[in-house]
Amino acid sequence: MRQYEIANDTIDLETRLTQDHHQSLKLWLRMLSTTVMIENEIRNRLRAEFDITLPRFDLMAQLERHPDGLRMGELSKRMMVTGGNITGITDQLEQEGLVMRVTDKQDRRAYSVKLTPAGCKAFKTMASVHEAWVAELFSGLDAEQKSQMIGLLSSVKSDLSASFNAGKHNEHE
Repeated sequence: MRQYEIANDTIDLETRLTQDHHQSLKLWLRMLSTTVMIENEIRNRLRAEFDITLPRFDLMAQLERHPDGLRMGELSKRMMVTGGNITGITDQLEQEGLVMRVTDKQDRRAYSVKLTPAGCKAFKTMASVHEAWVAELFSGLDAEQKSQMIGLLSSVKSDLSASFNAGKHNEHE
């Protein structure tokens, strides 16, 4: 077995399905279980190769896209986690010299977080390896299949966004 091979006999969310379940439920659980498998594999590889967690990698990815830095609240929104989580992750990365807090140019009472030169270098290395891992994990699909899946999921996402923006997601509350 390769170091990063994923087991085929995984017990996951899909194992609770029966033939009687609605096709939409089957699709949702298939997408969710696949996403969880990929995310767990990426988490394991990041830990093994770089001794970093996925949330720390994700925060660095956000900062890499914004070289002038981002405020803590903006990081919290972008990563969809609490401000307390962002503070904890930032503290760890700051102790390692990968990020720094800087006074915000628009509001001197606030501060932003940005990658240090060492953080930029470390993230560039990790991002390159991460991209290769993702390509490997999807290597069972050819380019056409990937395009089809992207198109189908884009349609679902668009439909959901339109529904949520119209307030339809609250119907069952």
